[in-house]
Amino acid sequence: MAGEPQADCLFCKIVAGEVPATIVRETGTTVAFRDINPQAPTHILVIPKVHYPDAAALAAAEPQVIADILCESREVAAAEEVEDGGYRVVFNTGSGAGQTVFHAHLHVLGGRGLQWPPG
Repeated sequence: MAGEPQADCLFCKIVAGEVPATIVRETGTTVAFRDINPQAPTHILVIPKVHYPDAAALAAAEPQVIADILCESREVAAAEEVEDGGYRVVFNTGSGAGQTVFHAHLHVLGGRGLQWPPG
């Protein structure tokens, strides 16, 4: 069922506390934790506690939760002190865009210069 935890989802397991993660922030609707394969000095994932396969599905079903994720990305950037130097927020939606875990998530990247266009 949409929004329900999936037994085979790594991020659902992190939300449930079944898989360890370096959690940096948590709200009623989100969890933010350090990426295990960081692409910048600051690389934190912000995920919803509800399961949807990607950002598009989450936005269609629960727009307030996707708004919560975006708001939380700003709080993460402030806590990591990357606001002044700039930071990037990225949703990869679908395997062609580089999504490898099919639970909606946002990347917060900062702490170094970020080129445009991205890779």
